[in-house]
Amino acid sequence: MRNSSVTKIEAVEARRIWDSRGRPTVEVEVRLTGGHRGRGIAPAGASRGSREAWDLRDGGPALRGMDVQMALAAVRDRIGPALIGIDASDPRAADSVITSLDPSLLKKDLGGNATVATSMAVLHAAAAAARKPLWRLVADQHDRRPAIPLPEIQIFGGGAHAGRRVDIQDFMIMVPGADSFDEVMEVTSEVYFAAGDIMKQRGKLAGVADEGGWWPSFDSNEEALETLTLAIEKASEKPGERVVISLDVAASEFCRNGRYRLALEDRDMDTATLIDLLGRWIDSYPIVSIEDPVSENDPDGMVEFTRRFGGRVQIIGDDYLVTNAALVDQAADIGACNAVLIKVNQAGTVSEAIAANEAADRAGYRSVISARSGETEDVTISHLATGLGTGQLKVGSFTRSERMAKWNECLRIQDELGVNSFVGGAPLTDTWWGKKERERRT
Repeated sequence: MRNSSVTKIEAVEARRIWDSRGRPTVEVEVRLTGGHRGRGIAPAGASRGSREAWDLRDGGPALRGMDVQMALAAVRDRIGPALIGIDASDPRAADSVITSLDPSLLKKDLGGNATVATSMAVLHAAAAAARKPLWRLVADQHDRRPAIPLPEIQIFGGGAHAGRRVDIQDFMIMVPGADSFDEVMEVTSEVYFAAGDIMKQRGKLAGVADEGGWWPSFDSNEEALETLTLAIEKASEKPGERVVISLDVAASEFCRNGRYRLALEDRDMDTATLIDLLGRWIDSYPIVSIEDPVSENDPDGMVEFTRRFGGRVQIIGDDYLVTNAALVDQAADIGACNAVLIKVNQAGTVSEAIAANEAADRAGYRSVISARSGETEDVTISHLATGLGTGQLKVGSFTRSERMAKWNECLRIQDELGVNSFVGGAPLTDTWWGKKERERRT
């Protein structure tokens, strides 16, 4: 039985801390009347959809304009006072209060960084008061079956994450053939370092990108695919069997006036040409998932890409759907995408992110919980992915502690749930992954 005398919000504190790119961000700590506390930290993206919640920054010359004093003031002066006395055992009620203060989708008034940090802090406080791990609280409150997700792990960073040395933003691997999260980590380690060795030998290594992946110096975007395939082989794996490839094209980043420009190759393309190029890659490499293959402002292109390849690969909407339930519903109506990326700070509150996940469920879309390029030690998304049973998690690469913290948290949760809780992701129709998953389930 709920004891609201110990779960009411008593204090809300905000502080400035620093993220993985050395930029200020917002941390919120919530204290309940029973003494339990919860903490949430706002991440920040480099590649951002135009319709996602606003990352409120101060501007001006100090700290390159990236300070967050206005967002902190929003928590201290408006959000915090409004939450005092609210029962945190129902985090949705707290989120409703937050959204009532700034009902706009973009959260430009309060700042999405202020709202998301507060929303996550309330959720953590509720879990502490319930004496449950966060993933269990989420599963119980939303009537979900918890499951350890399949990681989507960056090997090469590109686009806005790596000085645009390659146009495609993320070249990643997935290991759907693994039997446990531990096995995914082992295989990824072998592939990651094999890729680094190949690049060093060829003089193609420029450093490490924002999310921990290798920062490449390739002569073409396809060279990255060729090198990644070779790295999989060097790790004693057969590409397309236990290990497969996924891409985040982030096409909005190189689309101008309806044209797509691959600067690395000095190529300018229309939508049809870009779709044909990606289709050739799908035919030539073990690609099972592609994120944002065309611009967020190109719905016709997204529909056409889904029509042509939706039966073969997972097509994820990120900038196109921005963790917005209404946009997921619209995409389903017109036949665009078959999966959605869930980023809590895109929505602004945990409840709105979960609503987008529920919209994906209604549409028969898969969901991928995702981190951002600017991250911290906050591990909320590892718990959300598990508690909601989304089946997939994307947090960046296999190095840098802000990334490994989230992978390592999944290992700890797997110890609690058991190795059989690792689902290996949702079936991907007629790909190798889908066929093997159906065989396993039957």
